Amino acid sequence: MSENFKSGFVAIIGRPNVGKSTLMNQLIGQKIAITSKKPQTTRNRIQTVYTSERGQIVFLDTPGIHKAKNKLGEYMVNVAERTLQEADVVLWLVEPDTFIGAGERHIAEQLKNTKLPVILVINKVDTVSREEVLIFIDAYRKFYEFDEIIPVSALRGLNTEDVIDTIFKYLPYGPQFYDEDTVTDQPMRQIVAEIIREKALHALNEEIPHGIAVSIDSMKERTGGKITDIDATIVCERDSHKGIIIGKQGAMLKKIGTNARYEIEHLIEQKVNLKLWVKVKKDWRDSDLLMKNYGYDKKEV
Repeated sequence: MSENFKSGFVAIIGRPNVGKSTLMNQLIGQKIAITSKKPQTTRNRIQTVYTSERGQIVFLDTPGIHKAKNKLGEYMVNVAERTLQEADVVLWLVEPDTFIGAGERHIAEQLKNTKLPVILVINKVDTVSREEVLIFIDAYRKFYEFDEIIPVSALRGLNTEDVIDTIFKYLPYGPQFYDEDTVTDQPMRQIVAEIIREKALHALNEEIPHGIAVSIDSMKERTGGKITDIDATIVCERDSHKGIIIGKQGAMLKKIGTNARYEIEHLIEQKVNLKLWVKVKKDWRDSDLLMKNYGYDKKEV
């Protein structure tokens, strides 16, 4: 390994729903973090790894920093703020807008306590004119002393190479943390659970998604290695939600299952036999024990 090799941790921060996971998936070149139009999609910090001859970037995709309404919300904000303490560089993602609200001000306060280089990424610039982008850059430049400002479209892959180049400019020299072929440190079961949760978020209406979790009850490869059997449970908070998730004659659950199976097969490169159940656990988002059962452990923050 050359002594010019750089490596370090990059925290991707921003308010919920600005496209953090989409950007990370674009930079890594494959889908790791689930994406959805609904806020608070990312609940745990997800580590993904970009490796090239120049160096290795370990991305920490944080849940959006926001005002917490329940224990799950508090957990998510703690994860995001703790991540800042471990990073070498911060990528702050915003939408193209001159309105700088309380959410951004809260993030700026958090960053003032660090000495980290902060790169502002203005995402979704494909949705506005060039002139407008310059106005937004100017508004943000007055708001905070950013080391760099980069306009991108994570969805279209516009300017995302610039983001990688700029990160390398600020990363320290050092050895790589992971093998070349490592893309994420998340266990496969967790990724599968997230895919099922994503498909449920896409299929269901506004009311339910925040209150669902997915647990993988079993995941076994059959002898011969051609098929993997997966049993999973979608957990919701109310009986009425259970009915909606199952749908008329099971149609909704079938749709979620079909969409999830298709993507899991693509991921693990073999046939999948997926069985889904739905269970009600009232107010699980305010129970430390149930949150831990579904993969959100406060002790790990």
